[in-house]
Amino acid sequence: MLTPAVPEIIEDDDIGLAVDARTESLPGLRELGPPDLVHLVKQSSKAGAKQTGVYHHVTGVDASSSASLAAYVNTLTFNPSDKTHKVVSGLYCCYNAFSHLDMRVEVKIPGSVESYCVDERGDRRVATDGLWLETFLCAVLRAYSYSDDGSGDTIKKIIGVRRFNPVTNTEQEHRFFEAAERLFFSGRQLGSDPEIQIPNAVSNHLTAGLLKYIKTTGRYTSGINLFEKLRTKDVEVSSLLARVLLDGDEEVQAVRLLHDSLQDVPMDYALLDCQASFCQSKGEGEWALELAKQGVTAAPSEFSTWARLAEVYVDMEQWDLALLTLNSCPMFSYQDKDSPRMPEPSRVLLPILPESVLDEIDEGQPRQGEPFDQVHVSLRKLQAATYQGTFLKAYSLLTRIAASIGWDALLKTRSHVFVMEEEYRSERHHSVTPKMPSSKNASTIALSGTPNGHPKASNGEGSDEDAGSEDDSPVDDEKTLAEGVSTASGVNGDGDENPIIKTDRSMEKPVPTIAAEEVKSGNEDAEAHHSEYPKFQNKRLCERWLDNLFMVLYEDLRIYTIWRTEMGQYRQQQMQYKKSAAEWEILGDLAERLHHTNEALEAYQQCLNIRFSPKAMRGIMRMYEKKGDTRSTLACLIRLITWQYRWYSEFSPELFYSIRKLIEDEGAVKVRSIVQSTNLPQHVLDLTHEYCQLCVTFHSSGTDG
Repeated sequence: MLTPAVPEIIEDDDIGLAVDARTESLPGLRELGPPDLVHLVKQSSKAGAKQTGVYHHVTGVDASSSASLAAYVNTLTFNPSDKTHKVVSGLYCCYNAFSHLDMRVEVKIPGSVESYCVDERGDRRVATDGLWLETFLCAVLRAYSYSDDGSGDTIKKIIGVRRFNPVTNTEQEHRFFEAAERLFFSGRQLGSDPEIQIPNAVSNHLTAGLLKYIKTTGRYTSGINLFEKLRTKDVEVSSLLARVLLDGDEEVQAVRLLHDSLQDVPMDYALLDCQASFCQSKGEGEWALELAKQGVTAAPSEFSTWARLAEVYVDMEQWDLALLTLNSCPMFSYQDKDSPRMPEPSRVLLPILPESVLDEIDEGQPRQGEPFDQVHVSLRKLQAATYQGTFLKAYSLLTRIAASIGWDALLKTRSHVFVMEEEYRSERHHSVTPKMPSSKNASTIALSGTPNGHPKASNGEGSDEDAGSEDDSPVDDEKTLAEGVSTASGVNGDGDENPIIKTDRSMEKPVPTIAAEEVKSGNEDAEAHHSEYPKFQNKRLCERWLDNLFMVLYEDLRIYTIWRTEMGQYRQQQMQYKKSAAEWEILGDLAERLHHTNEALEAYQQCLNIRFSPKAMRGIMRMYEKKGDTRSTLACLIRLITWQYRWYSEFSPELFYSIRKLIEDEGAVKVRSIVQSTNLPQHVLDLTHEYCQLCVTFHSSGTDG
């Protein structure tokens, strides 16, 4: 494939500061480590000229030996855009997350190659073959884990990162799988995704990387062979094997495997979750429900089991139980991927290859020194856009409920299952000895499937007492929208489809619930009898984080409603509704977050009319993929691939997966023909053809012809 250009972050005065900063950061690394660092020392061709330090980051380079890393450094010695300097030495740093060592290869040009490793204290150690095997595997996992999904978000986080495909043929795949097999049961040392609290043999960065690779490339047979061998050593690997079988359309074999494995380990939550997910996909809600409950019982401290149970309740439209389950989810602080912390550089050079130039991408982009887009303060403060990990998953579940039943019905369901602040204070005022309403907890209620102690109470329809308490809780006029705009949910409380804007009433701001800390303060007893608080004897205390999610959702809906109302007014008056490109991008993301697909598409299109945005293009592509529009999807892919090359990324697993699925559905010949018929420069089309060629190399379905 075409090699991306080489960015240069320049150290004019203190050469080696970047390497020192990397060494100092080693004790703080907790994940797979930062991208590899390549530091070069350049010298002017003129006699007596001083030396300059330049560096960049890279992922996907073969790190199986010191020779392969030295070979990469040698490719940088000739730079056609800089003929006035020569490279006199280079240092390649690659992190080994298994042993917590930084593997380093120092190259003198011309001259010697020296390899060693640096530990967390900064001391040198000998680099052995075993350490190089670990480093090779970490490098492949980092390339997949730290890749960009096409939206550009990852690329924009760290400046000057070259991203390569770590596995370009079946021979390299064999080496990758062989290393993974040898180190598989050490994988938990690498940590895990933020949704997993305790890494184990089947839930860690190694297994996540393997599954992502298999799904991206469609190499299901290779994956099945790998996990079959590992399963003979540990039956828990069956959950990974079953997932690969299901992805590879081997459903009968997967179901048999799940059944047999659960006979051996009936309380393996990964197996139960896999089976529950399969039943969900087949519309068997009752079966999925029982499996999800067993999963929670097997792993009550894991977020994923509770999230699965909440998903099942949402699918079954049991909204109150979905909220109770969501309230029981153990939430974890999000830990971002390890990223380099570099000193301020003297200069930064970001060259552009002629092969990645596309006028459509470059036109309208702000030039250096020009002011950034103005973004209204209300759009900048949308907290939901920053969510990651467990909070992102929980918020997406809450938005699903809101999109299904509407904001008003969501608030009504919330007041049925949680103790509201107003009613609690009112009850305390009339009670001689205030006590906590119930000793039951939301976990047991969610598992039993009886939200208010009555088996028939579901879908937000509580007991008469609960209904009475909800009617008594007032909503201040100050808490309604000042603009008088209406609720932005797609459906009303009765479940009937309505237009986006309802002008008959305004959208209520969520009334706060009572905090558990407040109830338990002073001399109050958390284990009191129900009779002290008859109005909410079966209600639960809402967690503060979930209460905050309601406020964040309200703010999302409020801004969305104002936008749609203003748009409607401007159209009625036949006036142009103006926003900056950044604002349209945020509005598109907002609409997509709230499950308003057409409105998101409209906002993203408006953004692209002003200038190219990878995030907007990626959002549009997702919607075309859902509609099965091959030509439009490919048009988006061509532009996204070109933008990725523009910013030194030759490989994005998500974009490769999209092309592979198109080839699987339409055939390689048709896909290539559609790409070639696009009215764009040939050098741009060739970049997409390289992705298609990868599918041929891996013998993907649809490439036989």
